[in-house]
Amino acid sequence: MISRFFPLGCLFAMAALSAMVPSEANAADRPPNIVFILADDLGYSELGSYGQEKIHTPNLDQLARDGMRFTDFYCGNAVCAPSRCVLMTGKHSGHAYIRDNGDPGAMLPETKALGAEFPGQNPIPAEEVTIAEVLKQKGYATAAIGKWGLGHFGSTGDPNKQGFDLFYGFNCQRHAHNHYPNYLWRNREKEVQPGNDRTLKGETYSQDQFCKVAIEFIDENADKPFFLYLPFAVPHLSIQVPDADLAEYEDMKEDDYEHRGYLKHPKPHSGYAAMISHMDRDIGKILDTIKAKGLADNTVVMFSSDNGPTYDRLGGSDSDFFASSANFRGLKGSLYEGGIRVPLIVRWPGKVKPGSVSHHLGAFYDLLPTFAEIAGATPPKDTDGISLVPELLGKDGPKHDYLYWEFPGYGGQQALRMGDWKAIRQNLKRPRQPDAGKLELYNLQDDPSESNDVSAEHPEVVAQAEAAMKEAHTPSKLFPMPMLDKTK
Repeated sequence: MISRFFPLGCLFAMAALSAMVPSEANAADRPPNIVFILADDLGYSELGSYGQEKIHTPNLDQLARDGMRFTDFYCGNAVCAPSRCVLMTGKHSGHAYIRDNGDPGAMLPETKALGAEFPGQNPIPAEEVTIAEVLKQKGYATAAIGKWGLGHFGSTGDPNKQGFDLFYGFNCQRHAHNHYPNYLWRNREKEVQPGNDRTLKGETYSQDQFCKVAIEFIDENADKPFFLYLPFAVPHLSIQVPDADLAEYEDMKEDDYEHRGYLKHPKPHSGYAAMISHMDRDIGKILDTIKAKGLADNTVVMFSSDNGPTYDRLGGSDSDFFASSANFRGLKGSLYEGGIRVPLIVRWPGKVKPGSVSHHLGAFYDLLPTFAEIAGATPPKDTDGISLVPELLGKDGPKHDYLYWEFPGYGGQQALRMGDWKAIRQNLKRPRQPDAGKLELYNLQDDPSESNDVSAEHPEVVAQAEAAMKEAHTPSKLFPMPMLDKTK
């Protein structure tokens, strides 16, 4: 019972304080929130903290100063859907269910009934365990906001069936090829986007919507642990951005080129740079919200990209102009370094040393066990990943014997990183090519651009790499690789 002599003003002040910061009192007593931001087709060196000189990314650069920047981190595969499958399920592409982009064929009746217009991608099976499902073990609220690409609503890959309380955005990758869509999905319902007709410009920019809904999710779940997965569609083509953003790059040089694919932007260099800077500002808004809610000290924030940058000026993109993949060989679609080495920035206040740099070899399939350890959850036994938590805390931990990729697309490829050694095979689905299946070997310490094949000089390393590649590959009915499958 409250004493009648207790000062009334104190009661009001206590009530006001409680209403203002409901999350601060118990934030430190629960598992950390996890925010994972994934750019789409962003190159290794398209951030200032990774050497970019033309595109402004101050918020992500500050995130790197506040946390750890990884130099030798890799995505799951060389294009969107298989890379996201590796991320979500913790299995490298020799074991992952989805190993290339592709549509599932006829649309399911349940999907049709929802009014779906785009096919969605091949769905991950119901038995696959995703990051979201792992974190649900510990009571996390979960959201995926952006681009999904792992199965339409109604299929086994439906994000609401794969552990996400909220999905908002593009379910199908084809839908995501325009940043001014007629609608976005909020779970299984279409949400009309005012003033848009899927032309070059519109009134409602999808990236702005993703930022808005992300902030709403943080507001609504500030009093419980949450996993916020933000697979943004920027800077994937088409090049589109609000006109106001172009002013930042009005003096940027433009070159003549032959346009192919996607919508044509009148100033593709300026537009591309502005897209990335716009995303960076949205990330700043999300980080400000986390801070304002008193959650910053108990929130792990990570940023990466799903694969390398776009090639051959497709849609007006220009990876040469921006030096998008540094001096690495290859771009999106390639298992050379430029197609799969990506930035990774991790901020975890009080745990990760600010301004630190890690040369640890890691890949997307390490993130599921990492998030599980952060949350105190149990990961599936069949993951290929190793938790990054020891590395984040500056401690010794287990290391991979090798990192592995296989990709049926772009002629069929297979790659392995083993310490400083990088092995790669090309044309695995083009057996008539004279170099089909030949193993190339590079020493990335001496030759980061993979320009000097030293396989003839190191037969013992070649043999070791071939044995590891054979070990890592499991045949897939959906994505056969005959030259590899016949060895199993």
